Amino acid sequence: MTIVDGAALSELGTLDAVDIRTVWKHEAHTFPPWLLANADVLGGVLGMQLSLSAAEHPVGGFSLDLMGVDEATNETVIIENQLERTDHSHLGQLLTYAGGTDPVNVVWIATNFREEHRAALDWLNNRTDENTRFFGIEISAVRIGDSPPAPLMRLVVQPNDWGKRVKSLAQADATMSSRSLAYREFWSRFLNAVHGRGLQWTTSLKGLPQNWQSLPSGTSGLSFACTFGRSGLGSEIFFQDPDPAVNDQRFAAARSKLEPSYPTLSFEPLAGRKGCRIAEYRAGEITSTDDWDEYVEWFIAAQLRLRQAFSEAGGLSALISS
Repeated sequence: MTIVDGAALSELGTLDAVDIRTVWKHEAHTFPPWLLANADVLGGVLGMQLSLSAAEHPVGGFSLDLMGVDEATNETVIIENQLERTDHSHLGQLLTYAGGTDPVNVVWIATNFREEHRAALDWLNNRTDENTRFFGIEISAVRIGDSPPAPLMRLVVQPNDWGKRVKSLAQADATMSSRSLAYREFWSRFLNAVHGRGLQWTTSLKGLPQNWQSLPSGTSGLSFACTFGRSGLGSEIFFQDPDPAVNDQRFAAARSKLEPSYPTLSFEPLAGRKGCRIAEYRAGEITSTDDWDEYVEWFIAAQLRLRQAFSEAGGLSALISS
């Protein structure tokens, strides 16, 4: 018997393929909910801090499978699923959804990529600017012996130099400043409190070394966030549609509904910037570690107030249709 590092080779299991349709029986009804609950698995393959917040997102008369955000960059991510080999129909749907949501990251998941579809995504990556990226992921399922099946994702298409970018970010993460480390520790504490109270604001569990924590709204072009900035702690909703006119219209509609009943809000058009902001502030600084528990409580209470105000004003859907 051959021994490797003290373990008998005969004791090692065999990795067996599992029919993916026995794991996810329905492409639309079972796979998207699994991804929503396991965004970190897909995020790990993509090299993103992925949070998914919308399933069957409407785009005209069609429905996008999944939508979310890379919380490290606050960039929009859309996902089209196909639990079979790629086809022209889904490629067309992917481009239709991209045109209707104007995302930064476009992800196509399938069990197998035809070479012509892989080439099409490569061509798109070469022809579009650096703010539009296309990814192709092949998914399968495996198990060892009688173990539960496990997902296996393989990145088969990515933008040029994407691997270098992810590696450089990982290297930067390893040499973070004490302030960045403090942000990461604080947001992890905040996220733990959010999940501990059953608040479905994000699927993220790990804080990032940055001064904001994105909390996807589930609506394209709108995101909630908690921040540390020049004004102290901020609880906000940010209007970030690529069309400035859409942001202005939504901002004006929200202001008309919220300002009379919510005097502590700050309404910030941010002229010349790529968005608008409505926020509530209080004094605070990330270096005041003894106050972190108090900051966590304030962020949660302020976000609850802001979301309740939108709910009483008819919700985000009413804002969009105004």
